[in-house]
This record gives sequence, C-alpha cells and structure tokens, in this order.
Amino acid sequence: MNEILMQPWPWFLSGPLIAIVMFLLLWAGGEFGVSSTLRSVCAIGGAGKIISLFDFDWKSQIWNLVFVIGAVIGGYIASAYLIDVANIQISAATINDLEALGISFNGSFVPENLFSWESLMTFKGILVLVVGGFLVGFGSLWAGGCTSGHAISGLSNLQLPSLIAVIGFFIGGLIMTFLIFPLIFNL
Repeated sequence: MNEILMQPWPWFLSGPLIAIVMFLLLWAGGEFGVSSTLRSVCAIGGAGKIISLFDFDWKSQIWNLVFVIGAVIGGYIASAYLIDVANIQISAATINDLEALGISFNGSFVPENLFSWESLMTFKGILVLVVGGFLVGFGSLWAGGCTSGHAISGLSNLQLPSLIAVIGFFIGGLIMTFLIFPLIFNL
C-alpha cells in the first residue's frame, strides 16, 4: 500500500476520483472552491460587521472549512511521511531555466533562495509577498472564485463565466511566467 501512496497517481485513477467528488458535491448542492474559505474565516472573525461582503451565514460553508483543513493536514502527511525527499527529480530544462533566473535547484520541492525566511525578510521578498497576496485575493474576488473553484466546479457545471475565468487564469499564468517573473527575479 505504501508503494501506491509514494508515487503519483495516473490520470485514469485520479481523474475519475475528482469526477466522483464533483458529482457528490453537485448532488449535495455544494460548490468546490478554496478562496471562499478565506471569506468564511473573515466572517467567523467578525469582519461582516465592517464589510458587507463578509456578512453571510458562514455555518452553511462549514464543509468547505473542513475540506481545507483536511487538505492542509493531508499535505503535511504527504510531505512528511509519503515523499522520498532524497529522490526528487525535475527536468534538466527546468533546472537550466531556473538557474538563468538566478534560482538554484537544491533538491527540494521549492527553491530555498525563494522560499526561506532569509529571502522573505528582504525588501523584494516582502514586496512580492504583499503585492502578490493582494493580487491573488483581489483577482479571486473579482473573478468570483479561485482557479480550483472555476476550473473544477464551474467548468463541470458548464458555466460560461468559469470558462472565461479559466482562460484568463491561463493567459495570466503565461504572462507571469514569461514576462513578469523574469523581470522580478532578474533584478
């Protein structure tokens, strides 16, 4: 069983599992999305008294909070117990592209010179974190949901706004990858 969990699952297994989860969500009247969890947390904290966006019945979204907590716990279990961190492999082309941007591959999932306390405590690190966080939060609010909500839930409901949002996310990802990312990290 451990060998099955230690490897990526093939599309023909994970795809139908996602479809089953989506069917169950649609049947139960729920919608999948992670960004709505932040709205629920703000509502729990009392932000609805100040901003009307957060004034809603967050208890109806408790299943989504449980899902996100489970995803965090599952991610920790997978990274701490199910992944052979000594054998992480990425393509040579990716390593070369990262090195061209001044980002070195040190054998972990995330480059330490980007995701470490030392890089965070620089002006550029704080600026990227604050501006990036604002843009992600504003973008998901403006788009009416996050990438996972639109791409998985919205597209399975055949919603045209979700298709438009997913196309926009993809174009934004390409712009970020090929234009903005090199500008930020070549400074």
